[in-house]
Amino acid sequence: MTHRIDTDDIGRPDRPHLVEEGLAQRWRLSTRTLQRWRRDSTGPAYLRLGRRIVYRLSEIEAFEATHLDGRT
Repeated sequence: MTHRIDTDDIGRPDRPHLVEEGLAQRWRLSTRTLQRWRRDSTGPAYLRLGRRIVYRLSEIEAFEATHLDGRT
């Protein structure tokens, strides 16, 4: 049995995901930077839904937490 994920639900409050463009805006990065990070396995975990890349909000927040700069 296959499970279909409706990509129209991405971004809804009950489906906390960001598309690639949304994460790029959140972090003020280019989508090319996120693409390079995926290629180099240095960015947050992501899901590939067909041609669409989405990031779970929980993965984004975990990535942010591990990259906090403790300097004040």
